[in-house]
Amino acid sequence: MKGFSLAGTIGVILTLFISFSVTAENTGQLPVSAYSQLPKIQKVRLSPDGGRIAYTHNLTMDGEDLSILQVYDFEKGSTAYLLRSDNEKVKISWYRWVNNKQLAVSALYEVKQRHVRFHKTRMYIMNYTKPDEKLRTIVDVDRLREASRLKVDPQYLDSVVDWLDHDPEHILMQVDTNTVAMPSVFKINVNTFHRTRIERAKRKVRDWMTDQQSALRLGIARDYDNGETEVIVRKNEEAEWETLFAYNAMNEKGIYPKGFGLDPNILYYTAYKGNFLALYKMTLDDRKSELVYADDNYDVDGSLIYSPKTGEAIGVNHPQAENGEYYWKPRWAKLQAMLDKALPEFSNTILSFNADETYYILHSEMDGTPPYISLGNTKTNKIDGLFNLYPQLAEQTIPANEKVIYKARDGLEIEAYLTLPAIGEPPYPTVIHPHGGPGARDFDGFNYWIAYFTSRGYAVLRPNFRGSTGYGYEFANAQMKSWGLQMQDDITDATHWMIEKGHADKEKICIVGGSYGGYAALMATVKTPDLFACAISVNGVSDLKYLERNARNFVNHEFVKNQIGDDSDDLEARSPLYHAKKITTPILLVHGEEDRSVSVRHSRTMAEELEDHDHPAFKYVELEAGDHYLSIQRNRHRFFAEMDAFLNQYLH
Repeated sequence: MKGFSLAGTIGVILTLFISFSVTAENTGQLPVSAYSQLPKIQKVRLSPDGGRIAYTHNLTMDGEDLSILQVYDFEKGSTAYLLRSDNEKVKISWYRWVNNKQLAVSALYEVKQRHVRFHKTRMYIMNYTKPDEKLRTIVDVDRLREASRLKVDPQYLDSVVDWLDHDPEHILMQVDTNTVAMPSVFKINVNTFHRTRIERAKRKVRDWMTDQQSALRLGIARDYDNGETEVIVRKNEEAEWETLFAYNAMNEKGIYPKGFGLDPNILYYTAYKGNFLALYKMTLDDRKSELVYADDNYDVDGSLIYSPKTGEAIGVNHPQAENGEYYWKPRWAKLQAMLDKALPEFSNTILSFNADETYYILHSEMDGTPPYISLGNTKTNKIDGLFNLYPQLAEQTIPANEKVIYKARDGLEIEAYLTLPAIGEPPYPTVIHPHGGPGARDFDGFNYWIAYFTSRGYAVLRPNFRGSTGYGYEFANAQMKSWGLQMQDDITDATHWMIEKGHADKEKICIVGGSYGGYAALMATVKTPDLFACAISVNGVSDLKYLERNARNFVNHEFVKNQIGDDSDDLEARSPLYHAKKITTPILLVHGEEDRSVSVRHSRTMAEELEDHDHPAFKYVELEAGDHYLSIQRNRHRFFAEMDAFLNQYLH
């Protein structure tokens, strides 16, 4: 069976190379495959002592596309090869250093039970000094079942509650043992895998949280049938659980715990300050709260930033803040200022530190170049380049993104990102590129899709239409039962804005999207057939009736109904599948055969309907073993080649 295995000895050499010099302008057209190449390096993780990095190396070897988990030892100058994956049946999902020798590695498996397709996760502990050691799951489901300690088949077995950095031999994990999606908490030895249960499942708690002293202090409970949500907390591990917050997640503004302060009496959480999420902190003994940080125009909904050295919460990730982070304790302000002075052309973001904050991983990018990863040293103030994530694009000039505002037909101002090509003259052939989700949003920064589009002379607009996250409660909730309605109109209005501004050639506009963006592309051929010269749907939804019906196999069915509705006639009216007869716009349908997020059935049935109604110009491409994220290299190459040919046909 294809999957991953111990990498063994592989003739691959780590190249520590980077150049921060600005490359000369080069608008020569690279082959499409240069843009569809997976990042050479992904998920760089620094060991606690800073002496090693773990990372995933994507490469092609002997005609086989591989992702290899590697560890590089800086002092020894040597590389250990731990796992190799073909990204098909099993994927390396994430990994983290448990201590200076061991890595926790999460694997994602694609599963089918009866007619239901979904993912499972399993977690392994690997010693990088013993790469040939036999893999063992940290939670052995078969042994638990044999011992009659397991009454359910857990879907997720990689949920770590606390890494116990002060105790390198143990971690805390939450595991479903008696009821699906109601986990107990276990303390597990990473060497012997011995388990000790420290908290039983209770009160429909779905997620547990510890404080900075690793005491289990908080649980987030949710009733999936009606949306009732409760945050429970206790003063210490011997005290009784008490309700801290309660609300209905389906129809009320939520309150979201983010983490404890170094003082165990302090809890940080986000709640709505008017229409926007803001960050607060509460003293738990008297339940008094104070505002920590708010943004008048955006939700503050990122994760807390902790100092690994002191354990203090010192900031919050916030994409709209400078360098994407806001600090209320200026622990790293001097370092950030030094980085920005040394590398003024770049946006510099510190991704992580080692335990004593001597070493850090730095992400740097600027308009016109793909991102770089470096290793910094706070004692020597030295920065050593590690990786150019897209070396095949290193000498290409990639146009900058511009944040723009356009008005929807009802006067609402909507944010979008505009990218104009460096070749050609306006009005340009244009790609409207709605994001997936729809509970997501587009950001500034390098994007391999946009790099490809602009290299071919296409202008690109990415609208953050209603339903996108980050713009407040009302804006995000506008997606409820609104697929194909006002959300779609926002995309239509963005397209008219491109024409009115003189950016887009009105005869040469294609709408291209994946997942929800694929749905929006297909709905555009139904609602505005004369606006687009073509449409491309990648892993897109076509049938809302099936989407709702399939959700009945999962615990969040009521939430899906709340989101898209359950009236059969209404769902048909808003589903491209049931309008195939009247669609005439040229369509490229692409779908991964093993997509577990949006079933391949959506594109298969859409293709069948288009064929049955003698659609004059459509093509369906099914990607072998393909998932929702184009993570298999050959599939990404195939899709980009098909997209390139399709756009050449209809936009030139």
